[in-house]
Amino acid sequence: MFGPGSQFHAFFNDPRWALAMVRATVLEAAHPQIGAALVDNSTFVAHPWRRLRNTFMSMQRMFGADEHARQREAARLNRLHARLRGTGADSRPYDAMDPGVRAWVVATLFESAVTMCRLSGQPLEPKAMERLYDEFQAFLAAMGDEAGHLPPTLEEFWPYYDRMVAEELENTEAMRVILYKLFDHLPAPPVLNGFPALWATGRAIAGPVIGAITVASLPEAFRRRAGLPEIAGVETLMQGAYLAAGLARFLPEGWIKADGIAELLSLSPDSDDPRARTVAALRDQMKRAGALIRLITPLPEEPEPAAADSGAQRSAQEFFAEVLDQTGDGYITWPDLAAMARELSSRLDLDEPEETRLYNAYADWWRELQAALDADGDGRVSAAEYAAAVPSMAGPALIRVAEVLFDVTDKDDNQHIDADEYRALFRTAFHRDTTSAAGTYSRSAFINDFLSFMSGRRRSTPYDPLLAEA
Repeated sequence: MFGPGSQFHAFFNDPRWALAMVRATVLEAAHPQIGAALVDNSTFVAHPWRRLRNTFMSMQRMFGADEHARQREAARLNRLHARLRGTGADSRPYDAMDPGVRAWVVATLFESAVTMCRLSGQPLEPKAMERLYDEFQAFLAAMGDEAGHLPPTLEEFWPYYDRMVAEELENTEAMRVILYKLFDHLPAPPVLNGFPALWATGRAIAGPVIGAITVASLPEAFRRRAGLPEIAGVETLMQGAYLAAGLARFLPEGWIKADGIAELLSLSPDSDDPRARTVAALRDQMKRAGALIRLITPLPEEPEPAAADSGAQRSAQEFFAEVLDQTGDGYITWPDLAAMARELSSRLDLDEPEETRLYNAYADWWRELQAALDADGDGRVSAAEYAAAVPSMAGPALIRVAEVLFDVTDKDDNQHIDADEYRALFRTAFHRDTTSAAGTYSRSAFINDFLSFMSGRRRSTPYDPLLAEA
């Protein structure tokens, strides 16, 4: 059911899968519980590229051949989902561990895979479709969900899917954000940071097209009920996009690697990854292209990137938007700090005890921030409240966060972070100039740098990609 030879594995590096994933995400977001959880907890608006990379890594672990890696990833996802429960803006509760909700997520992935094949003129044969359905059922079983929430047979699946579309899906805020705000305001991936003119030009063209293609691919009955726009000729455009993506099957094997592309988009120029040199050369070419675009368009000048470790400061507003407001809703709330803990736990592949320590440290920091900064008592911290009391950021709880982060990064417990441990957290080259001992990063140096970044708003080569970049 998993690994090379599986039906899903054949799709993983298929460019059509990118279109199918966007479509599946929209169908998930149209479910009221999932939509509410996304709006309250997800970083997909402020940090979409980071979310994309993490999703690819998770799917690679779950559908790979390594059973141990699959069990660890399933346990991690279950811990993550167990923390996602609450009440949405419409006063309806949501719970990411609801078995019916989890079954719908798997259903959208399966149905979108079937649809992508049909729209690209390569419909799945019945046996291949049944095998793919069995694999997605096995995925749900690997997560620990009991059978029955997803229909046991493919024949029973389609009435279930039609009923969900007709009775459960709504025009949710999360769906509207994905279709209209996300594509229109998509931030540049890290590899294109510093090229606003070039990125804005490409986004202005591609964003509306992707949104229109996605809308056109949704079930017609739902499009009409949700009041989604009907654009003349867009169905032809949609089929053309799927057909063009399907032509990639004629490329030599190995030319397109989904995980490699996701990693490349998030690759820091400072990384010791050999591909970073290629990226640096590509950035030089893009600078020339950006200069040419500025000659013929009214787009803004491209700023020179800040020298990360030179002590350059962000304004309070920039730091609030880029680092603290992880969910992009304009406020600091617990989900923003939980998103930081989630990203750090994922990077370090923490087990349950270490992950819980990190979450608890962030929870203590949230209580400290709320007490110090929430002047109007509404349970959240606005940008104005933060700017008025920013010195309160560096309290004892933030120091505790730094200490716990050091402890979980220091895998061998020798009170120093070596090059491999440093790379696991930051995914960049090892910076010897920030160490207090040859070849290591001391506890005191680590904590001082973390506090300097989080409270002093100093730009930092390692911490910017970790918490600030999209």
